[in-house]
Amino acid sequence: MRRDVFQAIADPTRREILGLLTAQSLNLNSVAENFDISRPAVSKHIKILTECGLVIITKEGRDHYCEAKLDKLQEVSDWIEQYRKFWEERFDALEIYLNKLQKKNKKKTRKK
Repeated sequence: MRRDVFQAIADPTRREILGLLTAQSLNLNSVAENFDISRPAVSKHIKILTECGLVIITKEGRDHYCEAKLDKLQEVSDWIEQYRKFWEERFDALEIYLNKLQKKNKKKTRKK
């Protein structure tokens, strides 16, 4: 199954794993210690993160270390950017409209 970055960050546990790994590389056991789920469940989450290119695993002796590779999150940022622009335009238009209403109301109260 082909996975993408959006699938990876859709799950709160995976987002939390990424948060842990941004601070430092951790072995699988160290990652699992931070969660109230089984180690195999954590391994599945890490596998998805790896398939999406957000985590790389390196082997040092018997340990497997996980490291965050956040370059792929640029896809998410790019996707969100189009909506940020849309909402900024909407809020700008709303601000202009509210300013017009405010001016109108000030004129009405002055006439009284």
